[in-house]
Amino acid sequence: MNTVLRCIAMACLLAFTALANAAQPASALPGDSIYQLPLPLTDASGQARDWRSLRGKPRLVSMFYTSCQFICPLIIESGKAIERQLTPAQQAHLGIVLISMDPPRDTPAALRKVMEQRKLDAARWTLAAPRPDDVRAVAGVLDIRYRQLADGNFNHSSVLILVDADGRILARSEKIGTKPDPDFVAAVRKATGG
Repeated sequence: MNTVLRCIAMACLLAFTALANAAQPASALPGDSIYQLPLPLTDASGQARDWRSLRGKPRLVSMFYTSCQFICPLIIESGKAIERQLTPAQQAHLGIVLISMDPPRDTPAALRKVMEQRKLDAARWTLAAPRPDDVRAVAGVLDIRYRQLADGNFNHSSVLILVDADGRILARSEKIGTKPDPDFVAAVRKATGG
């Protein structure tokens, strides 16, 4: 009889815990959040996660591919140039996410190689590849245009997008290179508490 009572008490405790947890739902995403799109990503370390796990701090977001020799390195340099315009505290509050438009070739090893070659801080930078079937959807959400060429390279928009902690687009910049757009930098500073 004691065993039966203990089992009933344990079941009641588990049910109460489940109800208490259900009563505290995670805050809903805003309707205009880029994170409304379910997007599994595999990063340079080989870790697979949904990009909604990036929620929680402002981020610069763009698309790229690792074998690009022209625009994509400039997109990376643009992110680094913006970082240099920020205080250490602002840098700590900003993440930078580059999403591959070429997932078949942008394996974790290829992404890791770019991280190492470009000396990107893994605490702030995320290079990741979606599933091939998701590339068009994420490009649409970010309003990035791209087209694969016969030689395997891509024509694509070169843009950095600032999103807030909930994934709402705050600003865009098409000025790529080592001298970032001052208005865009001001928006980044404001989003990171500056």
